[in-house]
Amino acid sequence: MAPTEMERAMRGQPAELARLLADSDPLEGVAQRLSGRRIFLVGTGTSFHAANQGAYLLGLAGADAIAVSAADSALWGPAPEPGDALLLLSHRGTKRYASQVLTRARENGVATIAIGGIGSGAEIETVAQERSGTFTASHLGALMRLAQLSRFLGAELDIDAVPEAIAAALGAPTPGVGVPERGLDFVGAGPNQWTAAEGALKVREAAHLFTSAFAVEQLLHGPGFALEGLDALVCLEGGGPGTERLAELSGAIESRGARVYRFSATELGEPLSIFALTVVVQRIALDFATLLGSDPDNVAPPTWKSIQL
Repeated sequence: MAPTEMERAMRGQPAELARLLADSDPLEGVAQRLSGRRIFLVGTGTSFHAANQGAYLLGLAGADAIAVSAADSALWGPAPEPGDALLLLSHRGTKRYASQVLTRARENGVATIAIGGIGSGAEIETVAQERSGTFTASHLGALMRLAQLSRFLGAELDIDAVPEAIAAALGAPTPGVGVPERGLDFVGAGPNQWTAAEGALKVREAAHLFTSAFAVEQLLHGPGFALEGLDALVCLEGGGPGTERLAELSGAIESRGARVYRFSATELGEPLSIFALTVVVQRIALDFATLLGSDPDNVAPPTWKSIQL
């Protein structure tokens, strides 16, 4: 069977990230524009997950960074004001509310920088437009651009080691997560709560399987009580202060009969664990699509065509 476009994009991620690392010069000027400003990171879906992880990465450099979903920022706020900066994340630059936030920010004199795929009109480009609607390589590309900006702003991040770590994650044995009889949850701590959210989104898109995602404390205080023998839990551990709590929670849930799958990526430290663990959840989504016979490249059902995304 020929590989899907999702799989092709995933396999190309180490080379794409290495290419982005070699193309860092344009980001130095952008980092200077961001320096000293409050930074809003705005996106939708996968790009909102990247926005949250980007805010975390920029915070490591001492930046005042906040992630806001595009719809929230457009309709209710908060939104960037003059003197702030906007980092707008969008794969193709076509989402309704992301475009509204960007247009309004420019009209208000906000310093704006868009991060997106090649040909999207973004000032900072990531990768060529993907043929699969699951957006894998472009997501890691956006994370790499955000990590590069963080390093230019002063964070100590060994991002040069990321492509090799991605290659290792892609070459590791299959994750082996079985399709549960009832529910599947993803959980992570700190920046990996957003990796968990990305995992649930990718499984829903690629395999059309019902999944949920939680930060460790949110799963502990209520939702975790529902996980029993018919359910499965994917734990994403990147090191850091949430490690012990995640182990306690996963152990308690496992004692109730749920299948618990644990994945760890601590070699590069918690900030960069988001890269390798994102590959893990991408692979889980692709495996589920194969097992369930769904098409991971065609994620939007026909009824979605009437909705302006």
